[in-house]
This record gives sequence, C-alpha cells and structure tokens, in this order.
Amino acid sequence: METTRRDRGRRRLPAVPAVLLGALGALALGTLIGLAADPSPLVGTTGYVVATGLLLAVGLYGSTYGIDLADLRRDLRGVVAAVTLGVVLKAGMISGVMVLAFDRPEYLVLGIVVAQIDPLSVTALSKDGHMSQRARSLLTAWASFDDPMTVLLTLYVAGYAYTAAGHTGTPSVMGGGARGYALGLVLNALLLAGALLAWWAGGRLWPARRAGERPERPRRPATPLAVLLVVAMLLLAAANMLMLAVAVAGLFLRTRAFTQPLARAVTSAFLLATVLLGLFVAQGVSLRPGLLLGASAFAAQAVVAVLLMPLFVRGLSRRDRILLGIGQQNGLTAVLLALTLERDFPKTVGIVAPAVVTVNLLHYGTQIAFGCWSRHRAGKNRRPAPPQQRLPRHPAAGEPRQGEVPPAADGLRSSV
Repeated sequence: METTRRDRGRRRLPAVPAVLLGALGALALGTLIGLAADPSPLVGTTGYVVATGLLLAVGLYGSTYGIDLADLRRDLRGVVAAVTLGVVLKAGMISGVMVLAFDRPEYLVLGIVVAQIDPLSVTALSKDGHMSQRARSLLTAWASFDDPMTVLLTLYVAGYAYTAAGHTGTPSVMGGGARGYALGLVLNALLLAGALLAWWAGGRLWPARRAGERPERPRRPATPLAVLLVVAMLLLAAANMLMLAVAVAGLFLRTRAFTQPLARAVTSAFLLATVLLGLFVAQGVSLRPGLLLGASAFAAQAVVAVLLMPLFVRGLSRRDRILLGIGQQNGLTAVLLALTLERDFPKTVGIVAPAVVTVNLLHYGTQIAFGCWSRHRAGKNRRPAPPQQRLPRHPAAGEPRQGEVPPAADGLRSSV
C-alpha cells in the first residue's frame, strides 16, 4: 500500500519539458564555448547578422503560422492594444523601476529591451495544455507584432537616455532616425507584397494536388515550390532585418506540409539562440541589475495582462488571464536589441543576459506551480459519483411481478 501511494505521488509530479532540458544544456554549452573563446569580434560581421536574423525570422514565421485566424480576427482590438499601449506601459514600468533603483538615466533603454515578448520562445514552449487556443493565439500575436513598437521606442528613448547620461551628440543606434524607420517599413511592405504575389502565382502555375483530387482551394503552390518561396523570403528578411514582413507572411503563406518540419525548425532555432545567449553570459554579467530587470519585466507583463487586456478582450476565462499574466518570455530578440545598444550604452548585454534567464525561470516556475495548483483544485472539487440505482426489471410474459405470488405457490399455500 505504501509503495502504491509513493508511486502515485511520483506520477503526479509535473514532467519537465524536453525543450526546457535542452535549453538548459544549450545555455551551459554556450557558456563553456564563451569561456574558451571571446565572441565579441563576431558581433557586427555579416555572417553574425545574417545568422541571428535567420534564427529570429524562423521564430517569427513559426509563431504567426500557428495563430488561429478566427481568434485573431475576434481579438484584433486586444492584439493592437497589446503591441502598442501594452508595450509602452511595460517599458515605462520597467525603466522606472531600474532608474529609481540605480539612479542611472541610461537604464531607461533597458525597459525597452525586455518589454517585448520573444516569439521564438513562445513558439518553442507553447505546447502546454493549460492555455486555450484563443489565449495562445493572442499571446503569439502579441509576441510576433510588438517588435516594431519596440524599435520605434528605441529611436526616441535612446536619444534622451544618451543625453541624460552626460554624452554629447547622437547615439549610433538611432541611425537614420524616423526616416530610416519609415524606409524599413517600406522595405517590409515590398518584401511582403513580393512573397504574397509569388505564392499566388505559384498556386496558379504549380498548384498543390492530392491523389485523385482537384487542386486545393484556395490554391497553394506544390510543396517543393512552397518550401523554396518561404526559404527565399526568410533569407532576404534575415539579410536585411525585415522581420515585420515575415510575421505578416506567416498568417497567409501556409500549407499542411509545413506543420511538422516547421515545429522542428523552431525548436532547433530556439536551442541555437540559447547557445548564443550563453556566449555572452560567459563574458561577464551584472547580476543584481539583471535580476531586478528580469523580475520587473515579468511583473510588468502581469500588470498589463490583468488590468489592460480585459478592457479590450472580452470572454477570456480566469485561467487564460492568469496564463497571459505569466506569459512573459525573453530570448533572442532581447539579446539582439542589447547588442545593438551595447555600442552606445556599455554593459547592456551583461545586464540583459541574466535578465533573460531570470524572466524565463520565473515563467517556467510559475507555469509548473499553476499546473500543480490546477490539478490540486480539480481533485479537490471532484465529487464521488452517486451509487447507481437499479431500475426495476420488467417481467417477461408469464413471469410474476414483484410482490405477486406465483400460482403454484398460491395453490400450495391454500392446500396447507
């Protein structure tokens, strides 16, 4: 009996996802490589920019590919509010905590770096069964489309933080400023238009077919051509950092053949991005600011999801609201933004790297705790089934009813 109870207790413990174990191993591997070789000379090279951009593009395409379009249309107001007002509120809360805690105005940029949600992490680790499909679509859309607002905030806040920190001139991260941002939007629109046009033309010239059936409606290109078109789009986006086009394309460039290979590609990209994070963790970190930055980002997500989102999204269950509140995840996007700001704000990467680890540990820990609480509550509310009452059986022809005396027995009783 004792052994049985012990085995039941073990079975009730939540299983650690294999992707999480792989991420911990990838982080350790990247840290060991970073201790052996300094990755700083690679930062800024063409190969590094294209490689990191490709990882990010795979994550963005995978995240929007899995969004349910009906849910997206229903909650479009909530998505727009999350990627605009939500990002601004989160960045303001995080930056305010960091500036008040350390009295360093350059820490304003840190709130922008971690305000967005990393789409690669969300896509690779969104297979839990706790969140409904509607809430999962809302979170993935939130993670996929908050980057443009983050970039726009960087252009304006970086200049103010740079001057407030005592520097003169203009930070290099501003680049072309508002003009450069507008040019980037135009290039994203051109890439998206070209991808959609090629997809439509491929469906006309070489439509996908099934054995013995007509071409799919709406027409899609055959699988080899579809793969070629998507790969070409991802490479162009990675080389020019045109990620908004990739995120929107994932809503339309879809075919059933992509589902399993894309899931494996997203997981591989997530693990490679974690190795990359380990390279910079090994170069030295600012632990105290990093821990506070990560905790602030996680708390800001909870505040925005619980207080802001119900104003724009109706009908979400309490479970989904809680899961959106603990849905903050950071990864490759935060690292790339930190590397961009490192030239103007030294030690940004050393603060952001432990913050990313802190945010993700808080996310995984609260997910596991929520799962245990849900199972405990479900078991507590489960009532024992009432005993089944046997219905009276209808007697067959010639068989006496309940309470009647058979004729033979009646005759025997009379004779006695």
